[in-house]
Amino acid sequence: MFADPLTQRLADFVIGLGIDVTAGELPDDTFLPGVDIRFGGLVIDEQRLAHPGDILHEAGHIAVTEPEGRKAERLEPTDGEEMAALAWSWAALTHLELDPGVVFHPEGYKGDAGWLVETFTSGGAIGVPLLQFYGLALEPRQAAERGVAPFPHMLRWLR
Repeated sequence: MFADPLTQRLADFVIGLGIDVTAGELPDDTFLPGVDIRFGGLVIDEQRLAHPGDILHEAGHIAVTEPEGRKAERLEPTDGEEMAALAWSWAALTHLELDPGVVFHPEGYKGDAGWLVETFTSGGAIGVPLLQFYGLALEPRQAAERGVAPFPHMLRWLR
């Protein structure tokens, strides 16, 4: 589907989670260049895709949205869902053994990409309480009590 091996790898991962991914042309005015959420799936315009890692962040938005709201034409994430998508993206890149800069690149996150990488690398929990509330991951104490690996390990990928 995609010429770039990283783009294809990320698309395959997302598809494997049950999120639709299609290749298609997108207008120039999408929130992130070359990727858009439509009806609960991702549309990727490889010619306009500035950062393949944006695929994971956008998939994170779909993943943390309530199932009944996931298929809406457009998602409008709450601030909490945005934080959960950040944590989800970190878990995904960790699972895929990617460099954090693939997702948290300097052109994104309003200039806070480096801070986010530093925060997650040092065990910060931005968005993790919501992932736990959604039943997707556990913070260290609860993970130990249940005998499972803590975040960034995911119990499941979709809310």
